[in-house]
Amino acid sequence: MIHFVLLVVCAAAIYLSCEWFVNAVEWLGRRLDVGRMAVGTILAAFGTALPESVVTLVAVTTGSTAEAKDVGVGAAMGGPLALSTIAYGVTGLMLLLRRRRRAAELHAETGLVPAGPRTQALGDEKAVRRLAKDQTWFLPIFGVKVALGLVAFSFKPVLGVLFFAAYGVYFWREIRAGDEGGGAHEELEPLRLQRGAASPATWAVVAQTLLTLAVIFFASQLFVKQLDAIGPMLGLSGAVTALLLSPVATELPEVMNAVIWVRQGKTDLALANISGSMMIQATVPSGLGLLFTSWKFDAALVWSGVITIAAIVYLLLTMRAHRLTAGRLAAAAAFYVAFAAGLVPLLL
Repeated sequence: MIHFVLLVVCAAAIYLSCEWFVNAVEWLGRRLDVGRMAVGTILAAFGTALPESVVTLVAVTTGSTAEAKDVGVGAAMGGPLALSTIAYGVTGLMLLLRRRRRAAELHAETGLVPAGPRTQALGDEKAVRRLAKDQTWFLPIFGVKVALGLVAFSFKPVLGVLFFAAYGVYFWREIRAGDEGGGAHEELEPLRLQRGAASPATWAVVAQTLLTLAVIFFASQLFVKQLDAIGPMLGLSGAVTALLLSPVATELPEVMNAVIWVRQGKTDLALANISGSMMIQATVPSGLGLLFTSWKFDAALVWSGVITIAAIVYLLLTMRAHRLTAGRLAAAAAFYVAFAAGLVPLLL
């Protein structure tokens, strides 16, 4: 029973911390004078990708056995899977709920019946186009990441450095892009640590960012441990727990951020946070895995890679056709259901 209680407590702590984190990171972006979209793709993504990146780092560098190191490889593959399916799916669902509520309010006030939330294209066209560019970057990098897990050769570890370089190029591109597709600076909510200040002190912005990151990190780790304990109680094997539940837990900060930003009407930041986190997950943990492990995939890991690629291809085609709606975004979660269904026979 204590594990279920701690699970709920950790989830609540992560959500509340994310409320303070997104508030702080928007002010941090203003202080650093980075573009609005870079707040999501770089600043927020760096913070929310921290838990799973640390899991990979610790596992591959300190694991005493091949099985222990494989935990890091699983985390490196599970992160992009959960983001491309669950995170995007939850964002789409939140958009559906928000638009349905607003449509009901409009109908009550004016008697008009607006277009259904499932058929309304998402947000700013430039922001969606920039999001499609992120998926275009992600897809070939992730494809190479999966392909390297299928082969063995002597200099494969050296290629880990190329993944770090790939993220460096992406980082530079996002910083240089400025406000392209993101709109001009807007009025920000007061910083939670200095609610009465129209322009908070820089130390307060940094302090709130770091403190909330610390809470998110430790609460996420505790959340994963509770799932590891609950899995066997529910009759799930360690492998199933590691591949199905743990990635969802480590990506919880991105999901919470998306929920908060959608609720605030900042859909572009919600999507940017997810796409930016995916780029980190496709490069940094992969580089670490290549440097410190054999980076050899079993059938379950290959299956996770196939589903991730399929989900991104689906989203990318929808974006390029200018047909990305809340309903189609929510449908991305179905790919995770397909992954779970296909995983069962692989692990039996």
